[in-house]
Amino acid sequence: MAHGTPASMDEMPEYLKLVRGGRPASDELVAEMRHNYQAIGGRSPLTDITQAQADALQARLGREVPVAVGMRNWTPLINDALAGLARAGVTRAIGIPLAPQFSTLSVQKYIDAATAALPAGMTFEAVESFHAHPLLLDAFAERVRAAAPKSDELVVFTAHSLPKRVIDAGDPYADEVAATAQGVAARTGLSRYECAYQSAGRTPEPWIGPDLSELIDEQSGKGVRKFLVVPIGFVCDHTEILFDVDVQAARTAREFSTSLRRTESLNTSPTFIAMLEQLVRQWL
Repeated sequence: MAHGTPASMDEMPEYLKLVRGGRPASDELVAEMRHNYQAIGGRSPLTDITQAQADALQARLGREVPVAVGMRNWTPLINDALAGLARAGVTRAIGIPLAPQFSTLSVQKYIDAATAALPAGMTFEAVESFHAHPLLLDAFAERVRAAAPKSDELVVFTAHSLPKRVIDAGDPYADEVAATAQGVAARTGLSRYECAYQSAGRTPEPWIGPDLSELIDEQSGKGVRKFLVVPIGFVCDHTEILFDVDVQAARTAREFSTSLRRTESLNTSPTFIAMLEQLVRQWL
């Protein structure tokens, strides 16, 4: 299960309406999001990559365990995926929200959507978190090693920001993000790294930080000239990676006369797909 993304610019208003819980988006927000998507080629690869991840998992599990893709905010929708499985005779579904760290504002919403749409006669169980799974840490560590961080390059682990009130209320998300970062750092021998958050929503309330742009500002003032971003809160390329990091954060880095690059996303990393297989087989 994943967030979902429109297949074309024309679908943006309806997509944003779904994301906003049925509230129509302003013309300004629609124009801004279309601009962001245009900057990454006109569409997000999220749906295509999620399907490729599902196909790779299907190949490892064999045809006796069917694999379906369901999105929370666009087609193919979670309820349609479950209905298709029911028509195929499935009576037990295992849900994997493709977000490593649990939060009531992300993973729980996927679980709730699936539970609400569950066909009669089908049971549903969900993997709530895999933030510290050894194979996930291995997969991220492989991406870090492939990037070969330089001695003068600051490694920054990032994840999607959340409203501060959610964390203050006891949500484990920030602790799980920190644990993922620590695990990857341990595997790659990093003695120095920072954690930052990105893609905060535009609401008046405070969101958890430090924000990636603020960290670039702060660290450049301390003499850091190079940054390597490792997005550990995401498992594939989409707008939060391709625009928020590759375009927006890179622009901020240039404004402070520094350079920024990032590790390759997991996408269909064999190690990551092997982790998905392990999760499924543990539940089976």
